[in-house]
Amino acid sequence: MNTREVTPEAFAVADSIVQIRADSIDLLKARLAHSPRRRMRILTHRDVGDQVQEMLIAFRRGVYIPPHKHIGRSESFHIVEGTLDVVIFSDDGTVVDVIPMGDYRSGKVFFYRIADPSYHTLVVRSEQVVFHETSGGPFSREANEFADWAPDERDATAATQFLDALEAALDSRAGTST
Repeated sequence: MNTREVTPEAFAVADSIVQIRADSIDLLKARLAHSPRRRMRILTHRDVGDQVQEMLIAFRRGVYIPPHKHIGRSESFHIVEGTLDVVIFSDDGTVVDVIPMGDYRSGKVFFYRIADPSYHTLVVRSEQVVFHETSGGPFSREANEFADWAPDERDATAATQFLDALEAALDSRAGTST
């Protein structure tokens, strides 16, 4: 796989036929170990203007993904390894659904797709998780609406407090307090 670094958190594949092997995932996880924001991705689409945006994403436990919804586009995940919860919220921030996900062998949901705009976030449950994400393009940060009831990811203290409280609430809801 021929890649180039496009940001400290992302590689882009330069090949016209993208082939992902175990060594690609190993590269992703090796870089993830040193990511201050606990995230790394391999972009498999060619440009932010592509109609389909596909990437392999790795997150470490404790990553904060601000609750957001996608306006005018869908998103899907296919878990490669690890576990996470997709948390769906109402517009006022009430948790309305939790989708525990893992790879195919885990017995959990391994594929998820959200087509209608709903606030959602991810809570990584394993030490790290790797998944394939597909979303409609072209990419535009403005196509994401971030929840005003959740902290901005640049406020690390508030983000950590929010994530800790959410994780505790999910554990309590599932009856698996840790």
